[in-house]
Amino acid sequence: MDPNIVADTTQSLSMTHLVTHASGVVQVILIILLIASVASWTIIFQKFAVFSSAHKALARFEKRFWSGGEMSQIYQHVSGSSNLETGAGSIFCAGYEEFQRQRNKIRPSDALDAARRAMRVAQMREVGRLENNLAFLASVSSVSPFIGLLGTVWGIMTAFMAIGVAGQATLATVAPPVAEALIATAAGLFAAIPATAAYNRYVHQLDKLDAQYEVFMDEFTNILHRQVPETQP
Repeated sequence: MDPNIVADTTQSLSMTHLVTHASGVVQVILIILLIASVASWTIIFQKFAVFSSAHKALARFEKRFWSGGEMSQIYQHVSGSSNLETGAGSIFCAGYEEFQRQRNKIRPSDALDAARRAMRVAQMREVGRLENNLAFLASVSSVSPFIGLLGTVWGIMTAFMAIGVAGQATLATVAPPVAEALIATAAGLFAAIPATAAYNRYVHQLDKLDAQYEVFMDEFTNILHRQVPETQP
């Protein structure tokens, strides 16, 4: 084989050359995948900080809540602390405030139900805050491989058209468009794999936190229930 042909083929197969000389469709696909990858990594780091903060806030609140003391004192401490008035802290404050608001207006059992509903609303808000942008990670993980596959198909079509124009299948004719197609596939996987791993991890953490919030709601409801006879006239 002519050394000049091998040298030209090697140069045309460099990453920079393949990207800059790719067809317009493939370049658009690569740009879309790059944007999706950058956005997903940004969300991954943001959600890491959010979930880390949520776990720490839950641990701090449970330590304060189960340390003993009057409910009113715990409420004043939690409601006045920005580090505690999130997660289980916000659920506790919502339930306590609603129970104190309704305890002298309606039957104690109805006050408990009202407090439970208020805690449920606070729980849903907290879960909604935690799962914000997780849908985007799910979309990137599921759609990116297909976008990359579109670039692959387009690159293979370009290879066949190049063979048709040249009249024969040579390395210099086939290698660049095939490599271009493989780059699109790799870009799709590069965007999808981290998004998939992060999504699964954060969904697991969300389910775990939600279950802990649910347990706390049951425990706090039982505590309020024990206080009901004391609030009856």
